[in-house]
Amino acid sequence: MSNNEYMTSRERVLSALQFKEPDRVPIDLGGFQTGIHLKAYQALLEYLNLQEDIVVLDPVQQLAKPSEAVLNRLHVDTRYITSRTPDGFDATIKQSVRNNRKWHDLTDEFGVVWSMPDDQQLYMDISFNPLAEATIKDLDSYSFPDGKDPSRFSGVREQATYLRENTPFSIATSIGGVVYEYCWYMRGLEQWFIDMIEQPRFCEVLLDRTLTYWLDYYTGLLSEIGDLVDVVMIGDDLAGQEGPLFSPDFYRRIIKPRQKHLVQRIKSLTTAKVWYHTCGACSVFIPDLIDLGIDILNPVQIGAHGMDPIYLMKTYGEKVVFWGGGIDSQHVLPYVKPIEIRRHVKRNMAVFKPGGGYVFNNVHNIQAGVPAANIVELFDAAYEYGFYDSKR
Repeated sequence: MSNNEYMTSRERVLSALQFKEPDRVPIDLGGFQTGIHLKAYQALLEYLNLQEDIVVLDPVQQLAKPSEAVLNRLHVDTRYITSRTPDGFDATIKQSVRNNRKWHDLTDEFGVVWSMPDDQQLYMDISFNPLAEATIKDLDSYSFPDGKDPSRFSGVREQATYLRENTPFSIATSIGGVVYEYCWYMRGLEQWFIDMIEQPRFCEVLLDRTLTYWLDYYTGLLSEIGDLVDVVMIGDDLAGQEGPLFSPDFYRRIIKPRQKHLVQRIKSLTTAKVWYHTCGACSVFIPDLIDLGIDILNPVQIGAHGMDPIYLMKTYGEKVVFWGGGIDSQHVLPYVKPIEIRRHVKRNMAVFKPGGGYVFNNVHNIQAGVPAANIVELFDAAYEYGFYDSKR
């Protein structure tokens, strides 16, 4: 084996997405589900002796936007394009005091309030569900955001053009297409689960409203950059640690047709591959996702039930690209010594990489408290063990 790079990052990613073996397995970091927590990033900067101002990528998940210095050090092949909040929308974080505790509150475009206690600063949770007591009639008058507002796409073509013309990297969109989850964000999870049983029609009407938003959003976004991006990222969590979060029958009857509509719209506007994020033990849904037209599955939660890498590759390895699954992020990455990180990465890489169809990443975001030495070892091991036999 020869550790000889002879592809650009974009060539490498595109080869893997076409189930061809590139020079090495592509490496990803920096997205909204493939990112790094602010506290972990600060520790990483100190470990690497780098000084820089940290940019917040996502205040809800408290993710940092990795700098070029960090991405290059960790051999990362991807770069991300993000749209912006539309003109006139106030996305500033407000300060409040509740129960003698200081809070940071963010109201999103759908009216959902996300809150984080100042004495924790790990992430934001939902503190207000605007449709908790709504009826179907109330949905007619509710102010849903305008997905096609052109101001939200201001500058995205310039971002993408710069990356395409001046860098070697593969370009991905930030995640969107959250057709299902935003319904329970607005409704409240417990009430939404009751609705699925007692008033499925309410669910259908609300799903149609979130679907309309995302159809409009991707029509606008991809009219700007559909010819420049390689990967379009969408997602809805369908599973938990042990299995589906709700009835697969409900998914197939009610949710799947709407997701399929969205995927078909996206694919009519770009040749980019469609990447789908769902956490958990989602193996029961993988055939459905393939049927939707999904090309890539993330985060490949290998520590969940039925998500063994050998099983996944044997069953679906020629049908869907796996993006993630590099290490068990719950039980291994935060706790073991770097030498153990290397052993786990080597083992998982040996399973996932044959034949292409694999992009390396942690399982979901790197969380606060993960030792910086483990983070560096994770990516260095992925680089070392990701090379294929030389084709030159």
